Amino acid sequence: MPKVHTIDGYFQGVPQTIATYLVQGETGLALIETGPSTIIEKCVAGLAELGFQPSDIKHVLVTHIHLDHAGGAGWWAKQGAHVYVHHVGARHLIDPSRLWRSASRIYGDEMETLWGEMLPIPEVQLTALHDGDVIEVGDLRFEALDTPGHANHHMAYKLGNIAFTGDSAGAGFADHPNLVDLPAPPPEFHLETWLETLDRLRGYQFETIYPTHFGGVDDPAAHYDKVEALLRDLTGMIEAWMNEGVDRDAIMERFLQAYDDRLRAAGLRDAEIVQYKTATPPHMAVDGIMRYWRKKNEAAGT
Repeated sequence: MPKVHTIDGYFQGVPQTIATYLVQGETGLALIETGPSTIIEKCVAGLAELGFQPSDIKHVLVTHIHLDHAGGAGWWAKQGAHVYVHHVGARHLIDPSRLWRSASRIYGDEMETLWGEMLPIPEVQLTALHDGDVIEVGDLRFEALDTPGHANHHMAYKLGNIAFTGDSAGAGFADHPNLVDLPAPPPEFHLETWLETLDRLRGYQFETIYPTHFGGVDDPAAHYDKVEALLRDLTGMIEAWMNEGVDRDAIMERFLQAYDDRLRAAGLRDAEIVQYKTATPPHMAVDGIMRYWRKKNEAAGT
C-alpha cells in the first residue's frame, strides 16, 4: 500500500486550509495538488522533512484549475514535473492569462497576497485527462474520475481503495469530523450535477478519501451524507431568500450570520472559524449558489 503524506501549506499563515499530498509507492512518487504559488515554500519545507526535494517530483496531478488547487502548477513544471489536469482546464494551465484576469475581477488588489503568480506550463509537460484515463507513475496507478458539480473541469483520482477528491466531496476537517463545508464558487456550481458526483463516489466504497481542504477522511460514506445535506440546506436557504426578493447584500449578511451560528453551535473557537473561512470562503458560496438559481430560473422562463 502506498504512503500518503499530507503537507500543510499554511495558506495565509493559517494551518489546515490547503493540503498537498505526496504519494509514495515502492517505485513511484507523485504530488497531488499544488495549491497557489504562495504556499510553495511550505510545500518544499514539507518535502524536505520527508527526505525529498522539488527535483524529485516528476509527476503532479491537480484536481482542477482553481488557484487554490493548481495556481502553483507552473512552478512545479519549471522544476521539471509533468502535470496532469482535466481536459477542459488544460488550456488555462498552458496559458493562464485569461484565468488570472477572471480571478483578478474577484480578488482585485489581493491577487498577489493570496495567490502569488501563476506560471504557464509548456504543452509538452502537460497531459489533458478524460474520464477513466490511467496515470502510471512507477507502481502507482491513478484513475481519473470526471467529478463535476463544484466545477466542470474537476477530476478526482482513484488509487486502489482511496481517492483524492479535491473539492468534489466538499471539505472536512480532522479536528471536527462531524463538520463539513461546501466550496461553491461561481461560475460553475451546479446542485444536481454535484449530487450525481456524490453518488458516483459512493459507488466506489473508498476506504479513505483525501479532500484538499483538509486531510484524510476515514468514513467517506458518512462524509458524503453530510455534504449532501449541507448542499440541500444551503441551496434551499438561498433560494427561499431570493424568492422573497431579498437582495444580494442582505442575503450575504444573513448567510454569513447563519454560517457563524452553525460553526459556533458545533463548538468551534474563533481561531478555528478563521481556519474554516480561509479554507472555503463562505461569501463565494453565496455568489455561486445565487448564480446557479438565476440560471436555472432563466432556463425555466421564470
